[in-house]
Amino acid sequence: MDPHGVLGLRPGATPEDISATYRRVAKQWHPDRGGGRAAENRMAEINAAYDLLRATAGTRRHEPRPAPPARASGRGAWLPHAIRCALGQELLSVLEPAEPVWLVTPATTWASPQALLAASDRRLLWLLDDVVNGRVHTLRFGAIEAVEHSLRRPRRRVATLRVRAGNGRRFTFGELRPATAATLVARIREGPQRSVAT
Repeated sequence: MDPHGVLGLRPGATPEDISATYRRVAKQWHPDRGGGRAAENRMAEINAAYDLLRATAGTRRHEPRPAPPARASGRGAWLPHAIRCALGQELLSVLEPAEPVWLVTPATTWASPQALLAASDRRLLWLLDDVVNGRVHTLRFGAIEAVEHSLRRPRRRVATLRVRAGNGRRFTFGELRPATAATLVARIREGPQRSVAT
């Protein structure tokens, strides 16, 4: 997926342009306006593109964006260029061979107000951006006992994802968009057996 192409943006668009374009396109394709299943699928694609661009902008604010290589090699070579850029070297280094990543988005945790949350077809991966040691964490879907999301009041535009592992550990990811949190809950409940195309 080319997130710029999905939203109709030029590469190098500012965060303000990305947000404004997302709002405009989301209003056009929102399933509440009709369109049935096609609108739902298009809206899911728009949400994924926006999350990916937000994650990339948040982790690479002051670095120039390199041109995509003609043929990628090394860690994450099977992933689209935009996802590799959003993940960064630390998350790429913990990927398993051919592990498809379908989501990368900014989030918060109790340990870090600046985290990066990613999801593959088999696990959650997150990077605590402002800590020194133990920055990268993973949790397999099979180890998750319960998952839920809630919306924050008063406007309910921000969601929190709560995950409880089988060993009793609890993880909370905040500052997610409601559609992103709902999709994560659904994919985690489906389990690791489902293969997600990127």
